[in-house]
Amino acid sequence: MVDEDSGGAPPERVLRRVAAAALSASTLEWYDFYIYGTAAALVFNTVFFPSVSPVVGTLAAFATFGVGFLFRPVGGVVFGHFGDRMGRKRMLVVAMVMMGVATTLIGLLPTYATIGVAAPILLVLLRCVQGLAIGGQYGGAMLLVTENAPPHRRGFYGSFAQMGPSLAVILSNVVFLVLIAALPAEAFASWGWRVPFLLSVLVIGLGLYIQLKIEDTPDFRSLQDSAPEPGAAEATPIRPRSPLVEALRTHPRQILQSGGMILVIQVYYYILIVFMVSYVGTLGVARSTILTIILISSGATVLTIPLFATLSDRVGRKRVLVPAGAATLLSAFPFFWLMETATVPGMLVAALTAGIVLGGLYGPMAAFFTEMFSTSVRYSGASVGYQLGAVVGGGFAPLIAASLLAATGTINAVAAFVAVAAVLTLVSIVTTKESYRPVPRPGAADRAVPQSS
Repeated sequence: MVDEDSGGAPPERVLRRVAAAALSASTLEWYDFYIYGTAAALVFNTVFFPSVSPVVGTLAAFATFGVGFLFRPVGGVVFGHFGDRMGRKRMLVVAMVMMGVATTLIGLLPTYATIGVAAPILLVLLRCVQGLAIGGQYGGAMLLVTENAPPHRRGFYGSFAQMGPSLAVILSNVVFLVLIAALPAEAFASWGWRVPFLLSVLVIGLGLYIQLKIEDTPDFRSLQDSAPEPGAAEATPIRPRSPLVEALRTHPRQILQSGGMILVIQVYYYILIVFMVSYVGTLGVARSTILTIILISSGATVLTIPLFATLSDRVGRKRVLVPAGAATLLSAFPFFWLMETATVPGMLVAALTAGIVLGGLYGPMAAFFTEMFSTSVRYSGASVGYQLGAVVGGGFAPLIAASLLAATGTINAVAAFVAVAAVLTLVSIVTTKESYRPVPRPGAADRAVPQSS
């Protein structure tokens, strides 16, 4: 366990501004990343892969969705290295501009009918850029807020970065629902699907705001202050030449554990928001119905993330994460059985259950990851661990789910996939040392005892 404090959090007013910036950055960045998944489930099979069967076209669309995840670890490595050397804020801004440009270009991309095979090729290339950007965004947004927060409120403030993905699902689904309701099916397939991508220019504007209005974290500024002055030949360098190499050398176990801890969140979440949109459609459920249900589920996640994060500030990270992981495992099969009823009450109960247990798992993660790594390698270690879990668990979860269903003919195979991921996540949580240290009130410092793992 590593728990370094730079001493003295910024004023509450500044902290609120940082939290709002992290929440906005995370939400808009993930909005850009998620609208691709929704579009892949709804229209990309016909817009970019019309020359194959509907089933193969859907698999191809989900495969391009997964390609972005392959580049997330690369983004984590690159942005982690420079984030530990150049600052959390600067690399977050670069990631946001990259994402905004790539997503806008997808909205302007000609279809297969216009430029042939070049269309899906360009789509994949832009998806790769999205993957690089989202791989760098998480560490920047997370550390921007957790390194500014006082230790005893790190879970709560870290939850602002964690709420972004679920808010992004709500935002993206609302946009698609409005377009589906307002446009005829032909118009939506022709040009309406482009609107959510073109709206991503807002990400670029927010990135510029953060660059101008937000300072870097106290932890990173302290790290810079401790570096030797240029030309000081006798000084011993404090920071490693490569933060990534140093993170792999000093924190290999924590990197693997953080990847395992996020595994089932990725599997469960992307099956819910991508695969289920396509699957329940084959059961006769309207697209607007399942998108609304997922929107409600994401709302439950948004509400529960700060609650569980705050609870982890009081009782410790593992005392929240272990029960949440167990609940995820126990809910795996019932989730799919209820979804397969194709009834609104059944699907709503399933989606709400998934949203709540995912909120319990995701809420304390930002604080936990921050406390697992030392300041000099924190961006690299947390980013690489998180993105490894994402590429293994989330990137190809919809494709794996669709393939399992096609091969076995039963949704229970997909449920077993989620259950296995839940077991691996539980093992990672249980074997990780408790990182939280309760902060005593003034005058009680001698009574503070770190919680055991």
